Amino acid sequence: MRIVAGKWAGRHLTSPADRRVRPTAEHVRDAWLRLLEPDFPRARVLDLFAGTGALGLEAMSRGAHSADFVESRPASLHALKANVAALHVREKTRIFKKDALPFAAALPIARYDIAFADPPYESRMLDRLLEGWMAKPFAAILTLEHSIKHLLPEGGEEHFFDDTMVTIYRARLADLRRAEKEGDRG
Repeated sequence: MRIVAGKWAGRHLTSPADRRVRPTAEHVRDAWLRLLEPDFPRARVLDLFAGTGALGLEAMSRGAHSADFVESRPASLHALKANVAALHVREKTRIFKKDALPFAAALPIARYDIAFADPPYESRMLDRLLEGWMAKPFAAILTLEHSIKHLLPEGGEEHFFDDTMVTIYRARLADLRRAEKEGDRG
């Protein structure tokens, strides 16, 4: 697995030796992140169910300011820490050894600009995460990878890649967050 685009394009990432880990296919990750590139400059990114951290690190490679990673499996945490160290981004990242759902539920509104979530396929974690975000949007943009068989509520932009789907939800408070960021720069 490697970073596809941006300042670290071509850099290889460490993957855990764990059969349960299902990395996002490179062509899906590339297309997914291209959809979000206009939102990356200076963005605070959250990578839930982070695994190797490929989504958050790819976002940083393409211009995101920082990334926080949430992962609970030891093998994935080891790979994630190795990838953060190899790219020398410890000062712009935080790694949380926690379960993603309670972590997200405890976040304040609009803590992040973009959140990625790629929970295990065929689990209800995706539905529970989305329900929590809809009640209290912890990120202006929530992006989800899931099976095309897993139906989600209307309101998201759906993108199909073979048997994988990426759905992007944008909170109505996105304009407020954008104005807030512009105020911080001025």
